[in-house]
Formats: sequence, C-alpha cells, structure tokens
Amino acid sequence: MRIFVVFPLIPLYLAGALAVHAAPAAQIGAEEEPSRLDTLFSELKRERNEKAAERIARQIGAHWMDSGSASVDLMMQWANKAISDKKFDVALDFLDQVIVLQPGYAEGWNRRATVHFMMENYAKSMTDIAQTLALEPRHFGALAGMAGILKATGREQEALDVYQSALDVYPMLRDAQSELVELADELAGEGI
Repeated sequence: MRIFVVFPLIPLYLAGALAVHAAPAAQIGAEEEPSRLDTLFSELKRERNEKAAERIARQIGAHWMDSGSASVDLMMQWANKAISDKKFDVALDFLDQVIVLQPGYAEGWNRRATVHFMMENYAKSMTDIAQTLALEPRHFGALAGMAGILKATGREQEALDVYQSALDVYPMLRDAQSELVELADELAGEGI
C-alpha cells in the first residue's frame, strides 16, 4: 500500500529552488569560506573517482558542520549523540535550540530534517529540507533526503527529478545514481 502525503510547498519549491546553481552558502563564516566551499563544489562536480569524490564530500560536510559558534557546535554534537542513541525527542530539543540561536545555519535545519525522517514524520522533514535548501541549494544530502521522501510517498517522477538535482551537484553519489536508475526503469515500465 502506498502512502500519499500532500506537500504543498514542493511544486513551488521544485520550480525555483531546485535549479541548483553555484550561489554561495548562506552560512555564517569568514569572507574566504564561501570561495573555499565553491572550490570544493567545483572539484566535487568534476571528480570521477568515487573515493576522491567521497573525500571532497566529507570536506564539504565538515564545512557545513562548522557553525561558527562554539555553543551551536556543542549542541550539534549533543544532538548527534542523541540521534545515535535513538533518543530522537532529545535530539529535536537540541536542534530546535540550534535553529533558534542560528536560523541561517543550514546544517541545523538539515539535521532536524533527518531526525524527522527517522521518526517517519515526512511533512516536518520536508519543511526542514526546504529551509536547508533555501540556505544551501547545493546540499546534496538534503536533496537525496527529499527525493527519498518523494519516492516513499509515491511521487516517483518528482523523486527522479530531485535525484538528478543531487547528481548535478555530486555526480559520484552512488546511492542517488542507483535510485535514479531504479526510478527511471519503474517509470519506463509504467508507460508500457
């Protein structure tokens, strides 16, 4: 049985914000950091060696995790520990505080989206993913999460489009490649 959930922001969001372009991240940081992040994204897009691409993606992830605030970084560590202990309500408490303290910190929104996803609260997860992507349109993890939710809720064509957006940013993202192929095959089979 398929579960169909209506996400009223998604069609509007897909029309605008998923046009992934190299706009600098709206995260807090030094003047040089957006150009360093832009450089990493350029390298990620060009890299065809999977392991090398993973190293670049980890560097991008480390940049995203650095909020520029010791307090926020500490709360993110506590939230991550709560997530690994499957104490999702505790994690949400920390992440809510992160977002209140630093609403322009994309990774706070992304991490909260992840927790909502793990709790199967897809509507809240999609709301937080939309905010993550508004702050950092190149967030390949958020794009993959959005595509996963769209697929899980029976919106295969939209999921296919969002997986393609993730691959436009991170071409060697194997999970997105596999999902894209699987969805394309499914959708092709429906047309027969």
